Amino acid sequence: MTARPSRRGFGPDDDVLFGDPAMSVLMKAQTEIRWLLNLGYPMGSVTELVGSHHQLTGRQRVALQRATASDRQLEARKMKQLVDESMVDGPVLIDGFNLIILLEVALTGGLLILGLDGVLRDLAGLRGTYRILDATGLAIDRIGLALESLNVPAATFFLDQNVSNSGRLKQLLLTRATQWPCAVAVSLVPNADSCLQGKERVVSQDAFVLDACASWINLSRTIVTKTMPAARIVEIAAGTE
Repeated sequence: MTARPSRRGFGPDDDVLFGDPAMSVLMKAQTEIRWLLNLGYPMGSVTELVGSHHQLTGRQRVALQRATASDRQLEARKMKQLVDESMVDGPVLIDGFNLIILLEVALTGGLLILGLDGVLRDLAGLRGTYRILDATGLAIDRIGLALESLNVPAATFFLDQNVSNSGRLKQLLLTRATQWPCAVAVSLVPNADSCLQGKERVVSQDAFVLDACASWINLSRTIVTKTMPAARIVEIAAGTE
């Protein structure tokens, strides 16, 4: 297994698409999307409607979709969120690709979006394809250090087995985790999102998972905030303090 030096989730036009002039339009668009979501309209249709009205690019629309939720969703996610310190109380279940890819993006200079729910998300959009990068090992090590600092007793990573190189990522995780003080397992599953439905102590940024799990921990934001001060983060959170 050979890692490749590369950038994950990098957009050459991001400085323009998410620069100050564009952000005023994105904030207005988010307010409109949120209003329509609260009326019960589906995210996909709403994003296309508002995005077309404001002549937004596909990447800007994806960012808005990942940064926005209805008031009902935001309140439910807030109620289910656990503090980092609670990780000492039991094992955590980690949405593996979801967390690792976000950290790879942060480590290689890609853009992260901070949304209304306080969760960081990337714009990588791999769609079932994945390859090991030089940053992959670094991302895994950051996870291990976070789990150690929070005294997590055990962690299980769930990886979608149909994603390319999932088996190689599993082996890399297990190899790196031999140095961690907590017990670590890695499961290759048909659908990681489905496995995390209804579960407690979930680590993920995926909106579907956050809405479907019983409780969750915002570990990715903790790792990025505490260990990656140079990470490129754009906050799209209109109307929040």
